[in-house]
Amino acid sequence: MSPHNNRGITASAPSDAQLMAERSKFLKNGATAGVTCVPFSGGQPKGGVDDGPVEMVRFGMLDQLQGMGYAVELSPGMDKYRTMKPASDPAIGVLKNPRYVSLAARRVAEQVREHCAAGRMAVTLGGDHSIAMGTLVGSTAVYGDDLCVVWVDAHADINTPETSESGNLHGCPLAYILGLCEPAAGAGEEEDPFAWVPAGCVRTDRLVYIGLRDVDAAEKTLLRKHGIKAFSMHDVDKHGIGRVVEMALDHVNRDRSLPVHVSFDVDALDPSVAPATGTPVRGGLTFREGHYICEAVAETGCLVALDLVEVNPALGDPESLRQTVAVGCSLVRCSLGERLL
Repeated sequence: MSPHNNRGITASAPSDAQLMAERSKFLKNGATAGVTCVPFSGGQPKGGVDDGPVEMVRFGMLDQLQGMGYAVELSPGMDKYRTMKPASDPAIGVLKNPRYVSLAARRVAEQVREHCAAGRMAVTLGGDHSIAMGTLVGSTAVYGDDLCVVWVDAHADINTPETSESGNLHGCPLAYILGLCEPAAGAGEEEDPFAWVPAGCVRTDRLVYIGLRDVDAAEKTLLRKHGIKAFSMHDVDKHGIGRVVEMALDHVNRDRSLPVHVSFDVDALDPSVAPATGTPVRGGLTFREGHYICEAVAETGCLVALDLVEVNPALGDPESLRQTVAVGCSLVRCSLGERLL
C-alpha cells in the first residue's frame, strides 16, 4: 500500500506511543508516560545506585520517550529522596535503614498511584529494588489485587525480617507486599515502619518470576510453601525465552485480561550485558532475552507499570556505566512499544 493518499500528501505513520495507547486495555491516557525518578540507595550498602536514574536521564531517557511520541509527566521533587534520610535510623532486628526505606517507598507509592490514577503508563527509575514496596503499593491502589506482577531478577527478593541474613531491605520487598512479614519489633513501643504497606496487596498467584539464579535457602522454602511460580535460568535454557514468557503470562494472566506491572532488576541480565550493578551473578539473561520479555509484555496491551532498578554508575569503568545505562534505557523503550521493525 502506498504511504501517499490520493492528494499526494504523505500520510504520517502512528508513533510507538500511539500504537501502545491503542493496544492498551487499561490506560485511558496511554500516550503519556508518568515517570518517577527515585535516586535512592538505602535498601542496600553500595553507594552509587542512587545515581542510576540521574544517569539514565542524563543519557536521554526522557528525550527518547518523547521521540517515541510520548508526553512525559515527571514526578516532582526527585532530590527529596536524597534529603529525607532520618538523622537517626537504628536497625530494627537485622533490618538496616528501616525508617529511611519506609519513608522513600511511601513517597514512591503516592507518586506511582497518581500516575496510575491518571491512566498514564507508570515508569519508575531506581534506585535499589526496595523501592518496589512503593511502586507495587501505588499500582495496586488503582488496579487492585487483580494486578499481575512479572518480577525479572536474579534474586527472589522475598526474604522476611526473620530469614534475611544481610538485613538489606532490597532483598525483602515482596515479603512485605505479599503479607509474609510479622510486624517489626522495635525498641520500646516503636511502631512498625512498614505498617502502612497493605499486606497481601499482591496475591501470590498473581506473581511470577523470570531469570532467578541466586536464591537463598529460606526464600526457596517460602516460594514452595506459598506456591509462587518462578522460572529460573534453567527454565530459560530448557524452554527458550519465548516459551518461558508465554508460560509466565499464562500462569498469572491466562486470558491476557488483567493489568501487568513489570519490575525489572538489571542484574537479571548477565554481567557481560549489564556490568554496573550491585549484585551481579554470572549466567544471566542475554541482551535479547531481556528485551524479548519487555517486548512480549508490551504486545499484550496489559502493561500498566514498569520499574527499572539497580543501575549503579559507581561500579565499574566508564564503559561499563555507559553500557548498563544504555541497556536500561533500551529496556524501558521496548516495554513502552519500541519495535525492531
